[in-house]
Amino acid sequence: MFIKETRKQYPLALVCEVLQVSPSGYHKWLKNKVGFRAKENQRILEIIRFHHNKSKATYGLPRIYAAIRREGLFVNKKRIARLMRVNNIKAKTNRRFRVTTVQNSKAQASENLLNQNFTASSSNKIWTGDITYLWTNEGWVYVAVVMDVYSRKIVGWSIDSIISAELVVRALMMALVHRNPERGIIFHSDRGSQYTSSSFREILKNYGIVQSNSSTGNCYDNAVTESFFHTLKTELTYWEKYQTREEAKRSIFEYIEIHYNRRRLHSSLGYLSPVEFEGKNRRELIENVA
Repeated sequence: MFIKETRKQYPLALVCEVLQVSPSGYHKWLKNKVGFRAKENQRILEIIRFHHNKSKATYGLPRIYAAIRREGLFVNKKRIARLMRVNNIKAKTNRRFRVTTVQNSKAQASENLLNQNFTASSSNKIWTGDITYLWTNEGWVYVAVVMDVYSRKIVGWSIDSIISAELVVRALMMALVHRNPERGIIFHSDRGSQYTSSSFREILKNYGIVQSNSSTGNCYDNAVTESFFHTLKTELTYWEKYQTREEAKRSIFEYIEIHYNRRRLHSSLGYLSPVEFEGKNRRELIENVA
């Protein structure tokens, strides 16, 4: 390091003579050092590519950096960024998408109990729901989801070729069966006719669920669920060409149940997956009680 710093001021031969180092020995050391760093960069690049490929090219710098840290490897973030940039490794780009549900002007909407405050003290306190659509060669399919605001986990979902009240009812029933929440939980959605239908509201009433509706035409009132659909489309469906509805259903199942809930690192959860986040907080609660 000293030789490198002084080479601009003094001849290399003079510096080597003072330090009693041969110029050939210095060049050999320098070559070995460069070779070691190149090998180290290659090893880091392979790790970066592993996580990028595992995420199906959905991870950018923040999540790849977090994934590497989770493995106990401490690599400078700027170094990872440089290797990704030089090797053109980046997350899939975003696309805009449209609102799917149709507001029911005749139905009496419930009060907006959240007012864009998407925080909960624990699981099964606040759920949100929404609908999106996908194209297949057999025609459109519609996907309804139920999200637990606390962990951002998708706790219920359904898919059908028809957008109807039954679509959101099935998603809600899946969530109820899997989570068995206490009465008083809040369910928030837009004012779409599916969510203001009598059949959907009857289930809410039977299970003691308090309904909350967004204000008319304000997508920010259900931002967490909109964000999930944005992620789903950016990371998966915009890059797929589904031949059949069944193929689309299998793809959505794999994305939600295997990738998103259990593997995808969520920035708002400290780069844990929803399942990991719930498990971590459940263990901490047990330890505090004990």
